[in-house]
Amino acid sequence: MRRNRCLYTTPRVCCSICSDAKLKDPFSLAQKDLQNLYEDIKKQLLVSKAELNALCDYYFDGKGKAFRPMIVILMARACNVHSNKEGALLPAQRSIAMISEMIHTASLVHDDVIDDSDTRRGKNTINKVWGERKAILAGDFILSAASMALARIGNTTVVSVLSQVIEDLVRGEFMQLGAKENENERFKHYLEKTFKKTASLIANSCKAVSILVNSDPEVHEIAYQYGRNVGIAFQLVDDILDFTSSANLLGKPSAADLKLGLATGPVLFACQQFPELHAMIMRRFSSDGDVDRAWQYVLKSDGVEQTNYLAQHYCQEAIGQISQLQQSTERDALIQLTELVLRRDK
Repeated sequence: MRRNRCLYTTPRVCCSICSDAKLKDPFSLAQKDLQNLYEDIKKQLLVSKAELNALCDYYFDGKGKAFRPMIVILMARACNVHSNKEGALLPAQRSIAMISEMIHTASLVHDDVIDDSDTRRGKNTINKVWGERKAILAGDFILSAASMALARIGNTTVVSVLSQVIEDLVRGEFMQLGAKENENERFKHYLEKTFKKTASLIANSCKAVSILVNSDPEVHEIAYQYGRNVGIAFQLVDDILDFTSSANLLGKPSAADLKLGLATGPVLFACQQFPELHAMIMRRFSSDGDVDRAWQYVLKSDGVEQTNYLAQHYCQEAIGQISQLQQSTERDALIQLTELVLRRDK
């Protein structure tokens, strides 16, 4: 990985994101458009079999952050203003926000099966309650409903863009099952996996809503790159929280990644100070005491700090992209959102 110099400088405030003008909270700004989002998703999943309904509705309880739909809504309105529209949300753009949450949730259901997770968002996982087989089928069904909703939009380019997300999710999951011996390859592998598993959905959803209102490929690229950079930063912060936040705040056990045999950013940076971690990474922290020792090495190193610098770098890139759009309340909210991503604690 070609490391940016800013990763090794003295900590500073990420960036001067906000102007003197008071910015509206991104979540509040998108709230009206997101009203009844989960009820609308449940309508897409409605089938006659009561048990399948219960499985599919389980994570759509309205208690999620709706982070991805919120970004999609704000990006849609920002692109609409930029394209000399009134900024009003198109029905198809709201559908993409809904589809993004459905794809994300289906991936969570499948991830919990693969990881044999017991808790998600502070409650038992679907696989814990109903068993692995039914959980897999529920995830598949949510994906199929998302695909049907996508087809109804009727734009072949949008279908192609969002279909890429599902391919990336699968490829990212396969990448997570492997490990690289070479340190530089390992970091590149980690960032590519992070893009495919987390950022691709945000990037391609942002691109999709821009396609619906603007034919300019440069605008599509701005939307895509903003989503890509924010998505990677979001996951980097998530990887930091696995070391710094309590299980109660996270809604899942801390040190979960180490227990799954995964070497995330803080661990990979810690390797530079504690080479003993290399062997543990290659055996996926499977020997007795590996998880505890790796945890201690990370906390003694500047791995968390370096990962935070890297997240700041990606947020700076996101700001540089979105700043190319015409000024609007939604564009400014997307800029402000990068600060919220860096500051979140769960």
